[in-house]
Amino acid sequence: PTSRTTSELDNSEGSSNGRPKFVAVTSLEDVQAVRCAEFHPGGQLYAVGSNSKTLRICAYPKLADLREDHQTYQPMVLFKRTKHHKGSIYCLAWSPVGDLMATGSNDKTVKLMRFNSDTSNLEGDEIELTMHDGTIRDLCFLEDTSNKSSLLISGGAGDCKIYVTDCATGTPFQALSGHTGHILSLYTWGGAMFVSGSHDKTVRFWDLRTRGCVNMVTPITVPGTRQGSPVASLCVDPSGRLLVSGHEDSSCVLYDIRGDLTLPLPSVVVAQHQDKVISGRWHPSEFSFLSTSADKTATLWALPPI
Repeated sequence: PTSRTTSELDNSEGSSNGRPKFVAVTSLEDVQAVRCAEFHPGGQLYAVGSNSKTLRICAYPKLADLREDHQTYQPMVLFKRTKHHKGSIYCLAWSPVGDLMATGSNDKTVKLMRFNSDTSNLEGDEIELTMHDGTIRDLCFLEDTSNKSSLLISGGAGDCKIYVTDCATGTPFQALSGHTGHILSLYTWGGAMFVSGSHDKTVRFWDLRTRGCVNMVTPITVPGTRQGSPVASLCVDPSGRLLVSGHEDSSCVLYDIRGDLTLPLPSVVVAQHQDKVISGRWHPSEFSFLSTSADKTATLWALPPI
C-alpha cells in the first residue's frame, strides 16, 4: 500500500501519541485457531483457513464511511466448506490471476482448486497432491512466463524439500533441496524468484530458471552477535530490494538484499489479539490488512479516512 507514507502514519490526528488507530472492521469467529487468511489478488474477497478444517471465502467490505467508533461485525461468508482437509488448514494461496487456490494441511496434502470469481465458488474436481511427508507450512504461486502456466511452490515439515508443481497438469516436477530444517515460510514478488524461511535460521533465495538456490542469508536477530533464530515469516518488497523476516524469538529483521545492511526495525503496534497472532497480510491495493490468531478469529483492520 502506497496511499500513506510512514510519516503520514506518525502524524495523523485523533489518536493516542499521534499514531493512527487501525479499526477492527470485521472479525470472523471460528471454533479453533485460525492459521491463514489471504486476499484474492482482485481485492474484493479473502479466504480464511482454520484448525477446524473449515475453508471460508468472505466478501471484502466497502470502507469509504469507516469511522473511529466503528462497531466490528461478522464478514459476509460467500463460500464455506467444512472438512476441507482431514487435518488443520495451515496455509493457503491464490494464483496471481486469482483463478486458482491452493491449501496445505497437517494431513500432509496440498489441495489445488479452480475458483470462479463470478460466483465466488470453488469449482470442478480438486487435485490432491501427496508428495509431502510432513505438515505443509506455506505455499505460493509463480507465473512461468516461458509457457504462461502457473507453478505452485510448497514447503513444510518432513524432508525439508521445497516442491514445484505444474498447475496445468497437477504434477510435481521439481524438489529443491538445501534447507536442513522445516520450511516455515515462502514468498514470491514476481518473476521466477522466491524466498524460503526455515527452522534452520536461514533464508534461501531460489531462481527457477537456474533450478536452484542462488543465495542464502542468516538474519542476525540479536544485534552485535552472530545469533539467529528460526525464520517464521518472510516478505520482500515489490522492488526486490528489502527483505523483512520475522523470527521465533519475536524479532523482525530488515535486510537490504542488494547490500549487506541489516537494520533494527522501528515498529508501531497497530492491532492486537487476545492470543498469539499467527499471520498477517496487506490488502493488494487498500490500506487495510488481515490478521489471524490463536484467539480463533480472522480480523480485517483498516484506517478510517483522515
